[in-house]
Amino acid sequence: MTQWTAICRVDDIPLLGSRRVARGQGLPVALFRTAGDRVHALLDRCPHKGGPLSQGIVFGDSVACPLHNWTIAFADGRARAPDEGCTPTFACKVEGGQVFLDADELAGKALDLKAPVAGPCAHAHG
Repeated sequence: MTQWTAICRVDDIPLLGSRRVARGQGLPVALFRTAGDRVHALLDRCPHKGGPLSQGIVFGDSVACPLHNWTIAFADGRARAPDEGCTPTFACKVEGGQVFLDADELAGKALDLKAPVAGPCAHAHG
């Protein structure tokens, strides 16, 4: 049975915007709120170059990465063609205006994915 963790109120997520959820380990999860008040959760990392999806533009049921405008679908985390790649999705539900994430996924999903390293010393991090 799924254990749900309360994260925030739906109104705490800007309409057509996002909110980042820090985790004990791993990259943050981004919560997105659509024009229809649906809430979706993705790892806050574009599959292309690791851009912060939480800083992207929400439209329809997708978000555009702020770095290179890749479109990532909320339903499955896949990049829209012709781009290819996938960002992990997280189970999310809304009850009584409260947003919940699956506690097991929050604690253990996609912990192996790292933030990109940029700058002149990027090669030193292998």
